[in-house]
Amino acid sequence: MIEHLLSFDLSALGIGYGTVLLFALLIGLLLTGMPLAFVTLLVALIFALGWFGPMAVPLITSRVYSFVSSFVFVSVPMFVMMAALLDRSGIARDLFEAMKLVGGRMRGAVAVQTIFVSVILAAMSGIIGGEIVLLGLLALPQMIRQGYDRKLAIGVICAGGSLGTMVPPSIVLIIYGLTANVSIGDLFTSAFIPGFMLAAFYVIFVIIRVKLNPDLAPLPEPDDRPWSEKIKLLKGLVLPVLVIGFVLGSIYGGIASVTEASALGVAGVMLSTIIRGELTLSMLKGAALQTLATCGMIVWIGIGASALVGVFNLMGGIDFVSSLLKGVSDTPIIVILTMMAILFFLGMFLDWVGIALLTMPIFVPIVKDLGYDPVWFGVVFAMNMQVSFLSPPFGPAAFYLKSVAPKDISLGEIFRSLLPFIAIQILAVGLLVAFPAITGH
Repeated sequence: MIEHLLSFDLSALGIGYGTVLLFALLIGLLLTGMPLAFVTLLVALIFALGWFGPMAVPLITSRVYSFVSSFVFVSVPMFVMMAALLDRSGIARDLFEAMKLVGGRMRGAVAVQTIFVSVILAAMSGIIGGEIVLLGLLALPQMIRQGYDRKLAIGVICAGGSLGTMVPPSIVLIIYGLTANVSIGDLFTSAFIPGFMLAAFYVIFVIIRVKLNPDLAPLPEPDDRPWSEKIKLLKGLVLPVLVIGFVLGSIYGGIASVTEASALGVAGVMLSTIIRGELTLSMLKGAALQTLATCGMIVWIGIGASALVGVFNLMGGIDFVSSLLKGVSDTPIIVILTMMAILFFLGMFLDWVGIALLTMPIFVPIVKDLGYDPVWFGVVFAMNMQVSFLSPPFGPAAFYLKSVAPKDISLGEIFRSLLPFIAIQILAVGLLVAFPAITGH
């Protein structure tokens, strides 16, 4: 099939049929189980040769170089390294123990405390996966032991653990900023309130649910520990708060760029582990290998996606898709909602990195032409990606939790538990679209 495509002048198809063939080939190859990075590279090569001939191949390499040589991209491995070190240290565990003092005797306190811990962990690392696994190991057994409804416990952990896509310093926002060529500092500032708004929605949902049905969450057991022990527990909050203060404070205060702040964050987490006496050579090696694996995946997807988008742009495909989207309606907000629907659909099947790198070079110019702020759209996009982390059939949050959940908790039960939280996320996307002022734009 590929040899036949290469021997045929694809440009004779015209941009309409060419676009259909490109996406059909993309989906067909993905269904074979081939990694997204290699699929996009292969499709880009086929269309570069078939549409323009061998002379177009150097254009692919120039697109790829412009992506990987961006200085801001250095912040990605730094934030991933922070998350990897957090995974291996006891900081998250001590943080969870310290947050037990926040809920007090409130019904559903452990669930609320889990969401608070999720926000703090998200503000420390900006990446999910590790958060959900950590909370699955720390919070899920505790909630099940205390008699919490399993669906509520599962939903809180997966939804809370996914907040890393919204709460700065979010890797999603960094990748969007790179592809949309907008200030990542502005994105962080604009995402601050929406991120905490979503976390507040989760807390409100939990409180209302347990108020209406007290059987979902028992009252916590009395805390008979002496005040001296409680104050000792609160020390678990000090190091995480200091790290967050260093990272976000330096960005918002204009002291450091996002890249410089990410290095500060890694230094802060490493210093924290040294103070706690946890830093070992094996811990550093494990964190470094995890960082290499994660960043390798992001870079390869970025290379493939930037090559494909570059070829598609040369074909005139971006102008074609732009005219199609603008033809949906004369009302700009309908066009934006159509984009949101496309992103929501893609999020059910593709990784967020691939979605960002494949769609944003097409969507962002349209957003600008419609008169909307690309920074606002970036925050809306990040909120939409929250939905993709939970939505079946391939929502990664469910698979992360399944890896550490008790064997009697099925994947189907996890996905059913996430439905109310997906509804909350869709509501949050709607609010950001309806009221852009929430982002300050």
